[in-house]
This record gives sequence, structure tokens and C-alpha cells, in this order.
Amino acid sequence: MHNDVDRCVRAVQSKDARFDGWFFTAVTTTRIYCRPSCPVVPPKPQNMTFYPSAAAAQQAGFRACKRCRPDASPGSPRWNERADLAARAMRLIADGVVDREGVPGLGARLGYSTRQIERQLVAELGAGPLALARAQRAQTARLLIETTPLPMGEVAFAAGFAGIRAFNDTVREVFGLSPSELRARAAGRARPAPATTGTVSLRLPYRAPLFPDNLFGHLAATGVPGTEEWREGAYRCTMRLPNGHGIAGLRPADGHIGCRLALTDLRDLAAAVSRCRRLLDLDADPEAVDGLLAGDPLLAPLVERAPGRRVPHTVDPAEFALRAVLGQQVSTASARTLAARLVTAHGAPVEDPEGGLTHLFPAPGDLAALDPETLAMPRARRRTFTALTAALASAELDLGPGSDWQRAREQLAALPGIGPWTVETIAMRALGDPDAFTATDLGVRLAAGALGLPTTPAALTRRSRAWQPWRAYAVQHLWATGEHAINRLPA
Repeated sequence: MHNDVDRCVRAVQSKDARFDGWFFTAVTTTRIYCRPSCPVVPPKPQNMTFYPSAAAAQQAGFRACKRCRPDASPGSPRWNERADLAARAMRLIADGVVDREGVPGLGARLGYSTRQIERQLVAELGAGPLALARAQRAQTARLLIETTPLPMGEVAFAAGFAGIRAFNDTVREVFGLSPSELRARAAGRARPAPATTGTVSLRLPYRAPLFPDNLFGHLAATGVPGTEEWREGAYRCTMRLPNGHGIAGLRPADGHIGCRLALTDLRDLAAAVSRCRRLLDLDADPEAVDGLLAGDPLLAPLVERAPGRRVPHTVDPAEFALRAVLGQQVSTASARTLAARLVTAHGAPVEDPEGGLTHLFPAPGDLAALDPETLAMPRARRRTFTALTAALASAELDLGPGSDWQRAREQLAALPGIGPWTVETIAMRALGDPDAFTATDLGVRLAAGALGLPTTPAALTRRSRAWQPWRAYAVQHLWATGEHAINRLPA
């Protein structure tokens, strides 16, 4: 979009927040870059230059605006709509792979040479993987500087910088302020004081509108006791992270999602934020989704009633896949019970001073090492469960942010006992494919019949092609026609 100069200029002049994250505006006279909705007086069009990413603007020598904080804008929806090389690379960079494993590690995960990845990202985003990871480190540093009392040396280490000098230089170059000046500015703003040095409170932005009822209702209604809970108006869950574990508390608020993270290792902050954003589908473009679905006269009333529905995803794709198998052909309550028993018996214990979370969900490797006969489930499902845990533990099956969606579908379908419903449920919730469609789901078929849509899977699939590439969002609207706890924001 950044190449469509006229459209970008109109978005900046109208301060249109819908385009935040789609492109960035650099002002050649001030050497500052902004988000399109920046509240300051728009610059003259001849002084505007547009970039596809914050990293590209930083690489061109522009620093972030202190008013609109463009580095903290919602992420581009492009990276969650697609499964090509650039999109997969961007999801992995957001998860911190470059900081942990370098560009060669990114290439190994994607199956491409570092040169090919560099070429593709520069062509699409104007910056290579190192520059994109550097921009993310700067944003992580800013969060830690402004929301924690950590000494600057610890902030630099936690944000992923190799040394304090690189940390100081990057912060000064990107934000136009030293780390100490950033902290002093933040001290003048009202913000909650963290309980410990491992706790960070922040706001997660999104593109309006956002309909929270089914999003948080689904997570709370299907939550596994011990690893998830709804407490005092917030959804809370445990997370297994690259350097330790964490607990996330997510609360719907006006114009943002309140996020409180308790981490055993602050180096995991960027990964935790990325996973929370994916969990709540915060980088979606509701205008594009609702615009297409509302074009169907049978779906239009549903979209009008609840604009901005999101698809609830997961913080751990492997965990969700295993839970999907546990939930085959049983009720939501039974699936929760089965998963809770598994967590109690084999999950790693955690401490949660603020609530009732007690365990991490067991890792695939731990489950693969168990004697299958000890798993309390029907023989056919046990066979499916053990085949899936083995595929996940061996890394033969990749469901992570860098996975190839089509290949993952084929691998899942090849496992014994995994049919179309399980494949598409995993594709929708774990892979994050916005076009996943559970045509065989009973709730979807009942809703389709009530609306006058076909009810057989084959006919409904054909009819659903008009909703591509947003069929996963159509599923949310169809589910919402039924009376179920997943459709209601918990009290």
C-alpha cells in the first residue's frame, strides 16, 4: 500500500487509524516517522515519504514520533492473512527467532537460504531480517524502560541487545531520546506500578471495531482448569516460552486490551506479546472482513449485529492440537475435564500469587515418552493422540508461526483418526488460517440451516467460497447464532 501515494496522503490527512500498521509516514523536513493517525498537523504532501515498516523508516534515518509512537501501532494484517515466505518470516521474527537463533536459524526453520529471505523481505518491507529484529528489540526496550524499574543494563539484556552501548545507541537513534530520558518522560504519565521486576503491564492496540464477547467467551468457556481461568474481568493463562514460562492476564478495555505479563525471564517479553496478540487476533483488519461478509445477504444481519468479531487463536499451537483431539466427539465440558486430568498428572507446576493457575500444559515431548496405556481415553482416540504427540515431539509436524499451512493440513490428515473437522479446527485456531472452514461442525450446520444455507458439508463448502478468504470469521458469526457460553462475555 505504501506505493499508492495518493491513498496514503488521504489517510494521513484524515488521520485514519484503520491504516495504522499498514504503512508509516516519514517527514523529510523533521526526519520523524509517524503512524497515519498521528494527532499533529499533517505535513505537506511534498514532504511525506511512505514506508512499509517501521524498520524501513528507521533504516532510512528517521526516528519515531514522540506523540503517536508509531513503533507501538497494530501489526500489519498481511502477515496473519498469508502463508508465503515473507508472512511466515515475519511471524517468526515477531516470535523472537532472529534474536535467539540468528538469520541462519530463521532460514533453517523456513527451508530457504538467508539470501533468499533477505531479498524477499527487502522487496516487501524495505528492510531485511536483522533490521526488522532490531526494530522489535527497540520496541521491547521501550516497554521495559517505561513499565519496569529494571536497571538499564538488565533492560538491554532482556530486550536482546548484545551490549549496553548498542542498546543506548539504538534507543537514541530510534526514539530521539536516551533510555534515561525515556524513563523520565514515562514517569510523568499515570501507569500501574509492577508488583515485581518480572511483571510488565502494557496496552495492546488493535484496529477498531473489536467485539469481545465471543473472543473472551470462547477462551473462558473452553479454558482448561489449572492452565486457564477467568478472574475479575480478565482471561488469564500460563505460557511456555523460549527461556522460561509466563502468565498472561488479558482484559478488554476501551480502545485497547489491557495486558499484564508475569515472566520468569524478561528476554521472553517480545515473544509473549506476540503470542498474546495472535491469541486475540489483534492484527486483523475488521473493515476488510466485515465488508466482504456483509456482502452476503444471509450473513449481513449477523455482521451488522456484531461488527469486529475476531477468531480466538492460541498461545501454543501444539497444545491446542492435542486438546482438539481430546475434544473429538465429546462436549465442551468433557473436553475440559479430559485436558485438566492430563494437566494435573503431567503438567509442570507453576506459582501464581495473583490467581488460581497451577500448571503448564504438558509438552509434546513429555507426553510422547508416556506409556500409552496410562492415558485414560478410548483406544481409538489414544492411538490418534499418541501419533500426534510423536509427530509434534519429533518436529516432523510444525504448527508454529512459521509453518506452511497447506503442508500442515496434509500432515494432520495423514495421521490416524484425524478427520476434516479436526484438521480445520486446528487450522483455524492453531495455525491462524483466516480461511479455515469447519463445514462438518454441528454448530455451523445447525446455524446454516436456520439461515437458509445448505447443511450438507459439500454443499455448504461450495456456498462458503463467496466468503473467502475470511471463512474462519464466518464460522464465528454462525456459531454466535446458538445459545452457548462461548458466545457470551463472562460476568
